[in-house]
Amino acid sequence: MSTVSSKVIQKVKLELLRPGPSHNQLLSPLTPYIALCGEEGPVTVQMPFEHRQLLMRLRRLRYESDKDPAKDEQRQAEVRDLGEAIGRVLGQIPALLSELGNAAVEVGKLVHLRLSLSAFELGLIPFELAVGVDGFPGSGSPLFLQTRAPISITREIRRGRPLPVNWNRPPRILFAFAEPDGLYVPAQSHLQALRSAIEPWVKIRSPGMTKERIEDVKKILTVLPNATLKQIREACAETEYTHVHILAHGAPLESSGDKRYGVALCNDLDQSKDIIDGERLAIALTARDSSGNTKFCPTLVTLATCDSGNIESMLTPGGSIAHELHAAGIPWVIASQFPLWMRASAIAAEVLYQRLLDGNDPRWVIYELRQRLRTDAAGTHDWASIVAYATVPLNFEDQVNTFRDKQIRKRLEVKFDRIDELVGGNADFQQIQQTFNSAEYGEEIASLCKSIRNELKVWREEPEAMTSFEVKAERLGMSAASEKRIGIAYSLLASNHAADPSKVPKWIKESKKAYEASQVFYREALEIEPHNHWVMTQYLSITAIPALINKAAFKSLSKNYGQWWITARQIVEWELNKANGENRGYTLGTLAELALLGVAYGGPDFDYQQAKEDITRYCNEIRGLLGPDAFPLLSTQRQFRRYTKYWDRKEWKDLANVALETLGGRLSEESPENQ
Repeated sequence: MSTVSSKVIQKVKLELLRPGPSHNQLLSPLTPYIALCGEEGPVTVQMPFEHRQLLMRLRRLRYESDKDPAKDEQRQAEVRDLGEAIGRVLGQIPALLSELGNAAVEVGKLVHLRLSLSAFELGLIPFELAVGVDGFPGSGSPLFLQTRAPISITREIRRGRPLPVNWNRPPRILFAFAEPDGLYVPAQSHLQALRSAIEPWVKIRSPGMTKERIEDVKKILTVLPNATLKQIREACAETEYTHVHILAHGAPLESSGDKRYGVALCNDLDQSKDIIDGERLAIALTARDSSGNTKFCPTLVTLATCDSGNIESMLTPGGSIAHELHAAGIPWVIASQFPLWMRASAIAAEVLYQRLLDGNDPRWVIYELRQRLRTDAAGTHDWASIVAYATVPLNFEDQVNTFRDKQIRKRLEVKFDRIDELVGGNADFQQIQQTFNSAEYGEEIASLCKSIRNELKVWREEPEAMTSFEVKAERLGMSAASEKRIGIAYSLLASNHAADPSKVPKWIKESKKAYEASQVFYREALEIEPHNHWVMTQYLSITAIPALINKAAFKSLSKNYGQWWITARQIVEWELNKANGENRGYTLGTLAELALLGVAYGGPDFDYQQAKEDITRYCNEIRGLLGPDAFPLLSTQRQFRRYTKYWDRKEWKDLANVALETLGGRLSEESPENQ
């Protein structure tokens, strides 16, 4: 798991403006552009290219089919010369020199250079090739490859109002590829890259359950072979896809004498070539309802298509395919502004989707992708071919971090779900003996538990957990809840009638070890956030379970922790006064659990009958407040079921049964969110 945080990103915006319409103007050294960067005043810059001259130079960047790119010295020289020329243009902007120069002194920080272009002709310039001049980090080296001060460049369209971005959606990927007229694309390599990227979130199945596993994969990944525009449009209208990956050949497209590049999809009738421009593709990807409002819109589109970021013509409104998709409201579009080697396209798919689904910030991912292409596609300039159009709202870092946390939790839940399936944690108590063979699955469970612990350890040690008490307490609480579930799993292993007798002592020891670790994590979280009533309640709960304390010691709990129990109840009652909706449901569940724990911590004045009435009242309110499938209700159910199934004590068994009877409903699968 990466430890890169989106919070260590310095944002620098560079706007290049000129008067007049965005289209129908050619590049010329005589044209003055206004550069705006940071808080400094505007600066006038000129581009050192005649339009025809730049088009000829860009053509020399196209790979020749009969020549090894590593031996094409003319193309390599052009890459360097163009990069130096673009670097000199950027070097004319003092504010940019200052911003990037200052970034070089801060180790580990990424600079996000947001390039805002209003003129189409500027979109032709491959800024991604820029070589740093004196004053820039790593001067003399490609600016967006150097490692002294990592810089990630994105492009964007100037808008009247910000484009809405919802990065924190459950991932659903559409992969569409096309091979019209017998053309070949590396579809299998791309499919394997996507399949590997989603693997941590696909339900773990037993051998032989191939059909079920395919259905699990289809819940995250949809594949459209030999895709037509109609099929893409219908798919996007029916399902909310967060990511769309299109693999196809780029092809020139002429309309009214104006040449552009399009995507070569398949024709609806005969699988012949149907060249789609950016406008038509944008309409297909952004499904609209009957009122004209966008119904579904992908957050990110990746185009593994040659020239998908190539504007080519300035004559009429519009731009490259990537430009058109971004203009149509798609927040992130990653494309290629030059021809792209097939191997490079597969590497891009692998890096982008694996890192993005892990929850890494896309700006770091783009920088890492350039590094990877430079090393693994040696001799090519595919690293500079990658062009990203991006919208980055003010709260983008928070969205990325929230999404990343959710992905980590979901990844852990896949492993816990497998453990619960193996040990019978999802079954009724009477069915557990028929659900698994502990001797057969013990090693798999041990491996899963080790993986969960390693992942949680890395998560706890990330920079944001080291600098934020709130984040650290939350992750400690998550670790405590996970250890509690591991303890339950090992206890079920040991109690199963088919258990290997020689391993039972080991599993009992592992169960106790996990419970003790859970207790330690809850205590550490409580010391960081002593006002956190949920953590205090869970600490009191785990401290009283039979695996950690015998009957004699149980009687002394009220003396040692009675004040903690009183404090927790008071804090929760204060919280209840301002809680509503689901939060009120969680708070009521905590109060009900504290009422049960009164048998351990209430002391001689504890009123058992009053506790029973309180539990009934709290649980009735939860049922009246929320639906039968609401997570707070199911979470409370599962917690009380633990007191009867795994932590059975006669002192609280009747109270737990009262809670379960009052809550009613069904037993859902265990979840790490039920902490």
